[in-house]
Amino acid sequence: MNSAWRRIIKKRRKKELTLQYEETELTVNKQELSPDLNENLKTIIEVLGNSSDLMIREFKIGNPPMTKAALLAINGLSDKESIGSFIIERLMSDGYHTENGSPKQPLQLFTYIKENILTIMGVKDVTDWNTLVHNLLSGQSIVLIDGFVQAIACSAQGGEVRTISEPTTEPSVRGPKESFVEALVTNTALVRHRIKSPNLRVETIQLGEITQTDVSIIYVKGIVNDKLLTEVKERLGKIKVDEITGSNTIEEWINDDIWTPWPTIFITERPDVVTGNLLEGRIAIFVDGTPIPLILPATWIQFFQTAEDYYTNWHMTSFLRLLRVGGFLITLLGPSLFIAFLSYHPELIPTPLLVSLSAQRHGIPFPVFIEALLMEFTFEVLREAGVRMPRPIGQAVSIVGALVLGQAAVEAGIVSSAMVIVVAGTAIASFTMPHVQMTDTTRLLRFIMMMLAASFGLYGIGLGVIVLVAHTCSIRSFGIPYLAPFAPLMFADWKDTIIRFPKPFLSKRPRLLNQTKIIRTGTTQNLGPSQRKGQIKENESKRDSNET
Repeated sequence: MNSAWRRIIKKRRKKELTLQYEETELTVNKQELSPDLNENLKTIIEVLGNSSDLMIREFKIGNPPMTKAALLAINGLSDKESIGSFIIERLMSDGYHTENGSPKQPLQLFTYIKENILTIMGVKDVTDWNTLVHNLLSGQSIVLIDGFVQAIACSAQGGEVRTISEPTTEPSVRGPKESFVEALVTNTALVRHRIKSPNLRVETIQLGEITQTDVSIIYVKGIVNDKLLTEVKERLGKIKVDEITGSNTIEEWINDDIWTPWPTIFITERPDVVTGNLLEGRIAIFVDGTPIPLILPATWIQFFQTAEDYYTNWHMTSFLRLLRVGGFLITLLGPSLFIAFLSYHPELIPTPLLVSLSAQRHGIPFPVFIEALLMEFTFEVLREAGVRMPRPIGQAVSIVGALVLGQAAVEAGIVSSAMVIVVAGTAIASFTMPHVQMTDTTRLLRFIMMMLAASFGLYGIGLGVIVLVAHTCSIRSFGIPYLAPFAPLMFADWKDTIIRFPKPFLSKRPRLLNQTKIIRTGTTQNLGPSQRKGQIKENESKRDSNET
């Protein structure tokens, strides 16, 4: 009875708090501004709970008779120099009377201030408390004038912002050294700096019932698929949560399949990567307060491509992409194949190697699967410790811990030397994958493949691969098949997948992303090597005839 009664009281209190919160919101939303300046100031103080970072500057404007006014701003979100130079100083140093000396009418005075006095960019009217509070908490400055039932919102955002630095997770040798920051305006400007086209569109909405986080949708009109754009806007419009603290929250809400381990939305911190994807017909979603935007839709092969691929020769790029796919296969199947061969299929191992492995395993107290699981778990612990600890200490822990523990485990007879080599090779192969999303997924799937190998040998691995491929083929990212252009098979889009063709051959955008403007240029086909040689010979013959 006591526990049931406590649950009833808890539910009733929760309901009362919810009703109280909703009544407060409705009261603030419906209440219009008062013509009394003191009453407006009292209301804003009550709404913000007499917050210490609320700055209120009261002053008088105009010639006698003077009019009382006040400026509201949040400390740390507004630029104090801009407020003082372009708002307060201008309002206090100008008189607001007509030529005959009579004071202006209220409506005339309000219009005169906006059109002739305030020299700051971004001036708009505010008529209700909901808009006023939202603009104030977004960093804008609010001007209240006694006798008016409306206010003026001025764009004077400021505060401390992290400077643009080098990418930490996606380094590049020949590419740009810029990465996104936490400021939404700076991030959109970095994209606009690279795409100087009027077709680049930036649409900003607010998500989060409490946080009211600014979220920008960026796309190139005329290239993006209109159906894809409509689908993205509909999914974003259905997000009804209290807080949007980062791009990951949006990613989980708009995903096609939240249960799949594969990443179906691409993330990056490089402006050039976002630019390249926008020009292919994709859409970027930026969230204020996070330097990691979302790019959608995403395909499986996209996670093995880097920005460096388009700054180096196509021969080297193709080799590196093949190397990354090979590293993925080693990371996924390396330990499981070792377990399957030793436990179920030793006859497939060459005799000299089998004798050596048997000698190494002499005295090992654990089966092969337990041995591999112990080593993999130890390595994952060391990796996580190296990431979470301070950078100088984390690197030392990872290196020293791996060396000391590996050697000590072999000398103590807990694991064999071959198992240490397999686990270390698998870890090194995982570092070839350029994107953390794919690396984390492969780390998780590796343990599943190890359990299948320990249970059924190569048959279990084959069954796991078949199920994994079938599941991957069934995934879609905003209507786009995840394994495109391999499934469905489209040879025309293979030119920029595992092997990258020279750029003159990349004249078409991916077909499934854009159905309206597939050709990248105004021509139907760029000049290939044979056409280019013919053009060069024709130019040389013309030059020789002119000289003659």
